[in-house]
Amino acid sequence: MKKINGNKGNFKLAVMVIVAVGLLTGCAYTTKDLNEQSVLAINWVQTSAEYRAISYQTYNLARLNLDNFLATYAGSKPVAVIADVDETITDNSVYQAWLVGQDFGYSSKTWGPWIAANLAEAVPGAVEFFNYAKAKGVETFYVTNIKMDFAEGAKKKLKALGLPFVDEKHLLFRINTSDKQPRRDIVAKDYEIALLLGDNLNDFLSVFRKKPVAERSAEVDKIKDEWGRKFIVFPNPQYGDWEGAIYKGNWGASAAEKDKMRKDHLERWDYAP
Repeated sequence: MKKINGNKGNFKLAVMVIVAVGLLTGCAYTTKDLNEQSVLAINWVQTSAEYRAISYQTYNLARLNLDNFLATYAGSKPVAVIADVDETITDNSVYQAWLVGQDFGYSSKTWGPWIAANLAEAVPGAVEFFNYAKAKGVETFYVTNIKMDFAEGAKKKLKALGLPFVDEKHLLFRINTSDKQPRRDIVAKDYEIALLLGDNLNDFLSVFRKKPVAERSAEVDKIKDEWGRKFIVFPNPQYGDWEGAIYKGNWGASAAEKDKMRKDHLERWDYAP
């Protein structure tokens, strides 16, 4: 944990002692314990009117920027938007909530059945926006890191929600790499990309991939004029590469280690009442 006004070393030592005592007494920090930390973030997505308002606000901003782009575009290429799927178009918080109380985290073994269940709802404003774009002659390409193993289930889900362009041409799943840039490049060859939409910075540029916290923030600052214009970001406090940055890419760390790294990155008020 980061402490403002000192005592950082003492707090770190206390955390290490607590972890060590837990291990010695058989009360090791588990993934089940770690999952408990997600409860409030999931509550926010599922219950807060603020989340709905921000989602509508973000899609309203996307519509406004698309209209502005089309009003001035004089190129010869057809126009497209590129969108991520999970937590940009579909809300998977029900799956995240299911993990609470379990002693394991995300895995392909449980994600596949979740997609096949076809229970994800649309993020507020998503279906309306993409059908609006279609009415304006703009195509949507879904660049997602959903693996090909789950492609049919994902396609079925998007069709059921009423999204346009749900076909082989426009659905670009993860095949060889989680880096989305090669797939974005495929779209850019034949289309003018008006907007990119996503909840993860890797949905926009590969420069954010596998970077630590400070470097990701620095890269954001370098292109600050693009956010809310060409790059439209959606809120996702539940998971993402922002979490991996806290772990310095070590997703295989133990639950206790992840807990410690999460808390080490907090800036704390140094006050003793």
